[in-house]
Amino acid sequence: MPVILLIAALVGLRYFEVWRFAALSWWWIIGLMFVAFLWFEFVEKIFGLDKKKAHNVDEQRRKDRIKEAFDKANKR
Repeated sequence: MPVILLIAALVGLRYFEVWRFAALSWWWIIGLMFVAFLWFEFVEKIFGLDKKKAHNVDEQRRKDRIKEAFDKANKR
């Protein structure tokens, strides 16, 4: 995600010709977009990072459900 934010910031700074970014070549920005594409499409899947994030969300949801069930039982 930080790469996407960096790309958005660079596009804005380059488009509005702010400071030293006015001289920045569009090819650097396009190259960074290509690297981000490769990362999200291939590298993340190879290392299983996409599954790890989904697993962490499911695990947190399970813990919250268990905590809520015990809290309801303790209130009775």
